[in-house]
Amino acid sequence: MKLIVGNLKMNLLSTAERDRYFESFKKELKDSKVGNVQIVLCVPSIHLESFTKKIKSKSVEIGSQNIFWEEKGSYTGEISAPMVASLGAQYSIIGHSERRRYFGETSAQANMKIKVALKNKLTPIYCVGETKEEKENGDAAQVIIQQISEAFAGISSTQASKIVIAYEPVWSVGSDIVPSSDEILEIKILLKKIFVELYGLPVAEKISVLYGGSVKSELINQVCIEPGMDGVLVGRESLVPRDFFKIVKIINKN
Repeated sequence: MKLIVGNLKMNLLSTAERDRYFESFKKELKDSKVGNVQIVLCVPSIHLESFTKKIKSKSVEIGSQNIFWEEKGSYTGEISAPMVASLGAQYSIIGHSERRRYFGETSAQANMKIKVALKNKLTPIYCVGETKEEKENGDAAQVIIQQISEAFAGISSTQASKIVIAYEPVWSVGSDIVPSSDEILEIKILLKKIFVELYGLPVAEKISVLYGGSVKSELINQVCIEPGMDGVLVGRESLVPRDFFKIVKIINKN
C-alpha cells in the first residue's frame, strides 16, 4: 500500500478557512476511489483535534508536524507525543528540513523524538536529505548516511520497521526543481543498503521510503512511480484538496 502524506505546514489560519478545507477535502474523498492508498494529513497542532473528529475514514489518518522529545514538563510552546496521541493522531513528521533550517534541529534530537513517538504508538515520518551545496560537493550520500545513523542510534529492529523515511532533498523543497527518477532511485537504494547493514534485509524491506520536495501531480511518475518509491510527502499541493487528490488518483492507478 502506498502512503501519501500531506504536510499542511503553517496554514489554515482561521476556523473558517479550516472548515472550508474540511468541506473540500470530504467532497474530493467521496468522489475519489482511494483504493490501495493510505492518506495521512499532518496538520498544525492547533487543528489536530478538529481533524481527528471531523475526518472519519479508514483511508485517512492524521499526524502532527513535529513533537518534543520529552513527554511533559516546563517546555513552553512545545507539543508532546502523548498530547498528539491522545487526540487520535497516529503519525508525526520528525526532522523536516524546515525544522533543521529555521530551528537548528539535529539528527540527534530527531533520535529522541523518534523514540518518544514510538513509545506513544505514533508512526514517525523521519525526513532526510541534502542541501544544494552538499549535493554540488558530492556529499549527499555521506550526509544521508549520517542523518540515518544518528537518528537510529539505539533503535531496535522491531522499532525500525515501524518508521517511515521521507527523502526530501533540501534544494528541491518549495523550489519547483526536482531530481530525476534515477537520482531518486539511487537514494532509495542507498537507504535500503544502510538499513540492510543496520538491521538485515527483512527489516530493511519493511521500512517505507517516500519522496518529498515540490511534489506535483504532473511529476508523480518521475518522483514516485518510476523510482519505485513507497509514496510521497506533499507540501503545497496538499493545501488544495482537488490538487492533492489528483496525486492520490495517479498513485492509486499504479
